[in-house]
Amino acid sequence: MKILQIVPTFVPSKFGGLVTVSFNISCSLVKQWHSVTVYTTDAEIGSDRLKITEYSTTFNGIDVRYFKNLNNYFAYKFRLFLPIGFCKTAKRELKKHDIIHIHDFRTILTVISSYYARKYNIPYIIQSHGSVLPFFEKQLLKQAFDVIWGNKILQNASKCIALTKTESDQYIKMGVPEDRIVIIPNGLDLSQFSNLPERGTFRSKYGFSDKEQIVLFLGRIHKIKGIDLLIDAFSQVSEELPHARLVIAGPDDGYLSTVWEQIQRLKLNRKPLITGPLYGRDKLEAYVDADVYVLPSIYEAFSNTILEAWACGTPVIVTDSCAISSIAQCAGLVVKRDPIDLAIAIKRLILDEKLRDQCCKNGKSLINYEFNLESVITKIEGCYRQVIQT
Repeated sequence: MKILQIVPTFVPSKFGGLVTVSFNISCSLVKQWHSVTVYTTDAEIGSDRLKITEYSTTFNGIDVRYFKNLNNYFAYKFRLFLPIGFCKTAKRELKKHDIIHIHDFRTILTVISSYYARKYNIPYIIQSHGSVLPFFEKQLLKQAFDVIWGNKILQNASKCIALTKTESDQYIKMGVPEDRIVIIPNGLDLSQFSNLPERGTFRSKYGFSDKEQIVLFLGRIHKIKGIDLLIDAFSQVSEELPHARLVIAGPDDGYLSTVWEQIQRLKLNRKPLITGPLYGRDKLEAYVDADVYVLPSIYEAFSNTILEAWACGTPVIVTDSCAISSIAQCAGLVVKRDPIDLAIAIKRLILDEKLRDQCCKNGKSLINYEFNLESVITKIEGCYRQVIQT
C-alpha cells in the first residue's frame, strides 16, 4: 500500500505522544513493506527549523516532507499550524496514495488533506488522539472549527480510530456512526525496553538515597496534566513519609511557573525535583528507580507513559478522569480527582510491597499481550485494507 500519514509534528521533535505514536506506526508499516510518506511541519524541531519553505528527507525508510510554518510561536502556543506550501503540494501529490491516515483533528493540515482526499476519492482515516470533543481550553474556537470544517471532516472519514471505548463514545457524540469507528490502542515497541538501565542509576545521578521513595510524574508540564493535584497530594504524603520524594519530569508547556508558585506556597519540607524533559535512557532510568508513577490528569485519552512505566516494572496510579483508567485498574490504582484520595493511594503503594509486585506483574502482562506494537500494527493494517476494499 502507498500510505500517507498527516501529522502536525514529527521527528526530530520529541514533544508529546503524538510524535511517538505516528513515528512508531510509520516505522512499523515500512517494515511490513508498505510505502510510507509523512507530511508534517517544522514545528518543535528547535534549531533545525527550516530556512526553506519545504524540505524532503528519508528517515528509517519513511519519506518525510516538512513544511515551514508561517509562525512557530503560534504552533507552540496555540497549536495553530500554518504550513507554507502545504495546500499546493497536497493538490498535486495527494492522489498518488492509496490511503491517508490523518493524526490530530482540528488543524489546517486536516482541513486541506481531507478536502483533496474527497476531491480525488482517496479514503482517509481520522485519528484524533483524544481531541475530538470540544472541551477544556478554547471551547468556542473548537466549536467554530467544527461548524465550518470539523463535522464534515468526520462525516466523510472512511474510519475514525479511537484509542479507548471512552473515545469511541466521544466520536458517536460528534455524529460519527458506530460502524465507522474502530478501537485501536497505542502500542509499545518492546525492543526499546529489552535492556533496561541498572537500578539506582537515576538515584545516583540526582543524589537520592536507597531509603528514599520516589513518586514520579513524567509528561508535559501543562494545566491539563493535573500536576497541581499531585503536589497537593504529595504535601500530605510527605508529612507521614518523610523519605518520600516527588520527581516531576517533562518539558514546560506554559505551566511551570504556576507549579513553582504552588511548591513555594505549600512550603514543602523537601522541594520536588523538576528535571526538565527526559529522553531515551535518561527517561528509562527515572521509570526504573521510581517506586510509584502517577498520572493525575484532568483528562487523558491514552497516555504512553502508563505503558512505559509498566514495561519498566513500575506500578501506576491514574485518576478516574483518564480514559485509560478502565485499563489501568487491572495493573494499578485508580482514584478520584481528590488530593486526599490520591495521597492515600500513593502511601498504599509505597508501603505495600506485595501490592506493588502484583501491579508490576499485571502491567507487564498487559504490555506483552495487548499493547505490544506488533499487534497494534496488525489492527491498523487490517483497518487500512478494509477501507481500501470498501
